[in-house]
Amino acid sequence: MNNTKREEIFRRLRDANPEPTTELAYNSAFELLIAVILSAQSTDKGVNKATAKLFPVANTPEAIYALGEDGLKAYIKTIGLFNSKAKNIIATCKALVEQHHSQVPAQREALEALPGVGRKTANVILNTAFRQPTMAVDTHIFRVANRTGIAPGKTVLAVEKALLKYVPKAYLLDAHHWLILHGRYTCTARTPKCGQCLIADLCDFKEKTA
Repeated sequence: MNNTKREEIFRRLRDANPEPTTELAYNSAFELLIAVILSAQSTDKGVNKATAKLFPVANTPEAIYALGEDGLKAYIKTIGLFNSKAKNIIATCKALVEQHHSQVPAQREALEALPGVGRKTANVILNTAFRQPTMAVDTHIFRVANRTGIAPGKTVLAVEKALLKYVPKAYLLDAHHWLILHGRYTCTARTPKCGQCLIADLCDFKEKTA
């Protein structure tokens, strides 16, 4: 795929959705951090249902830490892997209080040092909360980048680096959200909706559906 095609792809995605954002519900960088940790192998809809009950009760590192693991589990038990997530979140809240003055850090290294926070989660926080041009590659973005030819790669990190290299700079800040939403609702895994796709004529996928 050439840069002219990439430019047109992102122009269309931007025109269709000028202000894309995450579908996770949050009102602060800390709430976003907790929601993203909870979202691993879970749906945003399921996470939002849980945090709608949790955040009115506890939405600061101190307040969630005060709940303890068992107290937190009562709010997130509908979410997959809730036992390990509760353990990581309590440990993360402790680290935020003791090491970061209860503030979510805006640096990759500091974020990745928090329990339960890997590269993908750090990228989401850096991009969505702090508006840094990072690329959090989940299964949707990995599929779309490879299937369309925008930024092929055999590993998540390879796709991340390719996207940072090939996405036109004017679109880089919001490209993460456009690609996730495109993969979630249009360029789906089993039956992509190519007939409804606004970039189908620019896509390199050879097995397009009707």
